[in-house]
Parts: sequence; structure tokens; C-alpha cells
Amino acid sequence: MPADVRDNPALSRFELDAGGGTALAYYRLVDNVMTITHTETPPRLRGQGIASRLIDGTLRAAQQRGLKVVPLCSFVAAHMARHPEFHDLE
Repeated sequence: MPADVRDNPALSRFELDAGGGTALAYYRLVDNVMTITHTETPPRLRGQGIASRLIDGTLRAAQQRGLKVVPLCSFVAAHMARHPEFHDLE
């Protein structure tokens, strides 16, 4: 996981601080399956690749932990489809 992306298990989300705001990826973890339910990027930070950096870090963390990922969030599903390095998470 990139150093700037952090897991906040108490709130069930990954976080990335950038440009004075925080992008978030919410998840549920049951057994060895991480279900990513929603991502949020502050409006002023959109279009800068911040959400992609957040999801890259989130998915790399899932790989390192040997988890499978269920992308309920459409942004995450599209990101995974575009990046074959994450196909092993399905």
C-alpha cells in the first residue's frame, strides 16, 4: 500500500489526504472478502487522479493481505476492469 494511503479499520475505510481534503473508500470485511461499498472525493479534488491513487492503495492492501474484493462501488469496479494487475482479487 502506498505510504500516503492508510487503512482506518475503526471506521472501515481507507483514507488519502490530498490538497487539503481527504478521499475515502468505505469497505466491509467478512472472512477474507473486502466489499468496497463507496468512494468519496471532495468536489474540489475531483479530476486529479486522487480517487485512482486511493483505490490503487486500497487494492494493493487487499492483495498484500490475501483478500478477495467485491466492488459494489461502480468507480472501483471500473478501475479493477481497467487494471489487470488487480484481476486476481476477483
